[in-house]
Amino acid sequence: MKIYTRTGDKGSTQLFGGLRVPKHHLRIEAYGTVDELNSFVGWLRDQIQEEEMAGFLLKIQNELFVVGSLLAAQPGKNNLRLPELPGDAVTALERAMDQMEQSLEPLRYFILPGGHPLVSAAHICRTVCRRAERRVTALQEADPENVSPGILEYLNRLSDYFFMLARHLARLSRTQEIPWKPN
Repeated sequence: MKIYTRTGDKGSTQLFGGLRVPKHHLRIEAYGTVDELNSFVGWLRDQIQEEEMAGFLLKIQNELFVVGSLLAAQPGKNNLRLPELPGDAVTALERAMDQMEQSLEPLRYFILPGGHPLVSAAHICRTVCRRAERRVTALQEADPENVSPGILEYLNRLSDYFFMLARHLARLSRTQEIPWKPN
C-alpha cells in the first residue's frame, strides 16, 4: 500500500465512512489538532526517563488516537466499528493530578512556561490540547449531535493534567517556577 493516493490533491479528504469533505472542515481541524497534540505528547514521552510516567503518556497517546478516530468518523454512519474511550480515562487523569499535587506548593500566582525543556514540552502539550478543545467545541456547536460526549470532558481534563505535569516536572528537575508579575 502506498502512502500517497492523490485523492486529496484538490483539497478534500475522506472521513472514516467514505464521505469527502474539504481539508479545512471543522471535523478535520478538530482531529488534526488532536493528532498534532499526540505528536507533541510523543516528543515529551521521548524525553521522560521515568518508566511509569512515560507509560502513562503512552496510555494518553493511545487515548488520543481513540479521540481522533471518533472525530474522523462520518456522522450518521452507524455501521462503523469505532474504538471507545476507556470509561476511566478522565478519572485516571484526575488521580494522576491529585497524586502530583500532593508534592507541590499551592499555586498562588500565574506562572510563566519554561525553565527546563521537559517543563516547556509539557506546557506545549497543554496549549495544543486547549486548541484541540477549542476546535472540538466549534465542531460541536456546528454539529451538536455528532461529537461523542466524553471527548470534551477528556480534553479539558487532559489540558489540566499537562499543567500539573509541567509543575511536577519543574519540581523534579529543581526548576524554579517563574511567577508572572503584571506591571
